[in-house]
Amino acid sequence: MAKKTLNAENLETLGAERLAGLVMDLVRGNAALQRRARMELSAAQGPKDIAADLRKRFVSLRRSTSYVDWRKQKVFVKDLASLLAMIETGVAPQDADEAFDLAWSFLQLAPSIHARTDDSNGAIGDILRDAMRLIATLASRINVSRNVLAERILDAVAEAGYGEFDGIIPALAAALGPDGLDHLKTITEAWAAAGPTAQEIARYRGLGLMSSPEASARRNMDSTRSIILADVADAQGDVDAYMARYSAEQLTYGTIAPDVARRLLDAGRVQEAFDILTRARNAEAGQAMRLFRYDLDAVYEECLEKLGTREDLKQHLWETFTQTLQGIALRKYLKLMPAFDDIEAEDRALALAETHPHLGAAIHFLIGWPDHSRAARMIAARADELDGNAYETLTTAADTLAAAHPLAATLLRRAMIQDTLTGAKSTRYRHAARHLAECQASDAAIDDYGSAASHTQFARTLRQTHARKSGFWQLLEG
Repeated sequence: MAKKTLNAENLETLGAERLAGLVMDLVRGNAALQRRARMELSAAQGPKDIAADLRKRFVSLRRSTSYVDWRKQKVFVKDLASLLAMIETGVAPQDADEAFDLAWSFLQLAPSIHARTDDSNGAIGDILRDAMRLIATLASRINVSRNVLAERILDAVAEAGYGEFDGIIPALAAALGPDGLDHLKTITEAWAAAGPTAQEIARYRGLGLMSSPEASARRNMDSTRSIILADVADAQGDVDAYMARYSAEQLTYGTIAPDVARRLLDAGRVQEAFDILTRARNAEAGQAMRLFRYDLDAVYEECLEKLGTREDLKQHLWETFTQTLQGIALRKYLKLMPAFDDIEAEDRALALAETHPHLGAAIHFLIGWPDHSRAARMIAARADELDGNAYETLTTAADTLAAAHPLAATLLRRAMIQDTLTGAKSTRYRHAARHLAECQASDAAIDDYGSAASHTQFARTLRQTHARKSGFWQLLEG
């Protein structure tokens, strides 16, 4: 039987003639497989033949205008991946310059590809990033004038409409070298100073924008200039040049300050990094989004540590935990505590979590910490506060608690069921039906429902209240 298993070793025993016949049968009527077969034949001839076939395929992709719907997109993405793999394995090992040009041309296909696909799942974007990674691996082997390369980069970044050349400067920094980076900076400044051309302005006409086409083109040019100069500054290790792209106000933004501070830290300029982060934290104090600036907090904590302000670091970590219930903040805090004091501090933190006003955050924290017994006790005590719409947190918690704490799991599932039916969220009916079945399965393991209704009572009330939700009951009854 093993000799009949479909694997490469057994297929080899068929011999070249029979395998060729099988391949011909398989590719007949399948354009994608035919292209793949032709590419493999080219690969057998050498990199020049592969390159010629790849360029023909690129021309075809650039000219094509037919929309690739979701049913065909998986095959389309696989086709793109095979083209990139052919560059990497069939050309790059023998001819880095040819492979570099092919990978560059592949990235330039982005506008025509995106124009006829829906990349909501990010699959095409992933392929384009793979092409950029390939360019980075080729950078040390290519033979091209540094000034010419700099000019090529500026043209590509200026024309890119889908971010396909994002990361090109870090990828080619070694190939550019100091002279190439300086030249790129110079020509970028000159390009921006010249202002947008009539052709560039024309792209913004008829788009219904609030600003004029000229102003929109100018703004886009300024943004491109800023991005290029920031990447060049990074490549040169010039923190001041990187910072120069931002105004004093922008340096207080929680989206910008962490990146700038990180570069200052890497350059050994700890106090400057700390000052920038402090201003950013003060600017966002009291804002709801401040609670989610984990990147800003991480760099801020590193600054405090490097400055040797241990007590300030402890206070910051404790305050962060009390506000957000971040497990990582608590773990860092406990590591700073003297021996045995950390046990008392942990108990205090868990007790605080149990009474935290945001029940969903408290459940998430206690499940992940983990302290499942405390989580179960809290859920039972605060069942009336459960938000059944927080189904991601509640589903995970219910599945985690079901074996050892069936009552808590049931209360979580009931909250999701009630939210679904009360809100007539028909797309979630099948989940609610599953949750009710899970409640029934847990019923035998629950000795005492306490103040909560028994499963029989809950199910009866549910049917009375939502009798007209026929779609739900049909799912439940099979």
